[in-house]
Order: sequence, then C-alpha cells, then structure tokens
Amino acid sequence: MAALPKLDVPTYELDLVSTGAKVKYRPFLVKEQKIFLMAAESDDPADMISAIKQVLNNCIISGADVDSLPTFELEYLFLQIRAKSVGEISTLHYTCNNKVKGENGEEKVCGGQVKIEVDVSKIAPEILPEHTNKIAISDKMGVVMKYPSFNVFKKMDSKSDLAILDLIVSCIDYIYDDDQIYYAKDASKAELNEFIESLQPSDFAKIQNFFKTMPKIHKSLDFKCKKCGYEEVIEVEGFQNFFG
Repeated sequence: MAALPKLDVPTYELDLVSTGAKVKYRPFLVKEQKIFLMAAESDDPADMISAIKQVLNNCIISGADVDSLPTFELEYLFLQIRAKSVGEISTLHYTCNNKVKGENGEEKVCGGQVKIEVDVSKIAPEILPEHTNKIAISDKMGVVMKYPSFNVFKKMDSKSDLAILDLIVSCIDYIYDDDQIYYAKDASKAELNEFIESLQPSDFAKIQNFFKTMPKIHKSLDFKCKKCGYEEVIEVEGFQNFFG
C-alpha cells in the first residue's frame, strides 16, 4: 500500500523585539491546537504556559530557543503563530458595567454586551521610551541587564526581598567600568549579591525600573456600549486576553 501524501505547510518569518533575530516558524496544526485547548480548560496558569512552550517548540523551525526567550517574546511569537493558524481577527466580549437608572429610578448596571474585533497579527510588545537595559551607577560604572526568561521570571511571583535579589542577580549580563567589562557568568553568585547589596537605594531603584518598564503585550481598545452609549478606553495586557 502506498504511503499517504504529506501536506505542505507554509512557513513565515518575524524579527524578535529584544534581539532583532529572525525566527522562522510554521502555523500550529491540529495536534498543537489540541494541546492548547486542553490547557485552556485548566485553571492553572502553569499548565497554559507549559502548553504554549510545547506548541512553540513544535512550530519554531529556527532562530529562537524557547527556554531562553523573555516572556514577552513568548507571548508575541504565540500571537503571531495563532494569527497564521486560525485567523488574524479575534473577537473579544465585554459586559458594560456602567451604572444607569432603571425604570423605577433605581441605579443598576447596564449589562450591555459589547464585541470588539482585534487584529492580533498587529499586536507587538510595547516598548516604553524610558526603558533601557543599561543602568549607569556613576560616570565610570554601570550595569547592563538581560531580559528574564519565563523560568527566571517566575521568581517575580514572590515579593520577598530574597526573591527580588535573586531575580536581579540572575538578569545581570555584565558590569562595566572605565577599565573593563565584568561578565556575570564569570562571577560567583555571592560576588554578584555583594555588588547589588552595596548599591545605594537610588541606584537599586534604577535596576528595579528595568523590570517595571520591560516590553509587554499591550493594546488600547475603544469600548462603546450600544445599549447605554457609555464609552471608555480599555487597556488590555497579556496575550491571553486577546483570545475571543
């Protein structure tokens, strides 16, 4: 019996926001869609991230290592693959929470249903103008940071001082002064901890600002309720919020 024919799958390319590297990928297939749908039924965010990483590993042909990608790049790549796989337009559903007067003059929630169509292929990580990964400590010394991968970024779930310090230390690329560059990979964790702990609070805040202003998936949506006429701009963050 002759072997079944193999289907041709199109390939696409995009440039990563953080490095400019060119990534080659294919749309996800039914087998990957099943992985995502199963994860979507779980209430555990870790299951969703695990599924997304599995789908990306399957669909990325070259140009990116999923385990080392920053979280916002993972989200960006997934949105682009999703757009090429099941369609660029996602219909989001919102309920109007505007307070209106009822028939008897009582105040109540409008409850009008609003649909907003979003072209997810045009959503890219937002880069704030004040964001930089090069933090000057003095005229002669500074720190260059690298973006945390998802595995590292998970440490931000903890608000303890130790967890924050571990996160910062793990994201140091190198320290520089007038004489040379000191790569973090060549230093011990104890040495890096000592360096960070010796900073003045104002300089430590500069490093914290690197994380606060990191690129993120963001979109401003114009909301207008046909039932009561209420209008507002909805600020949506996180790729999971763009699935209708």
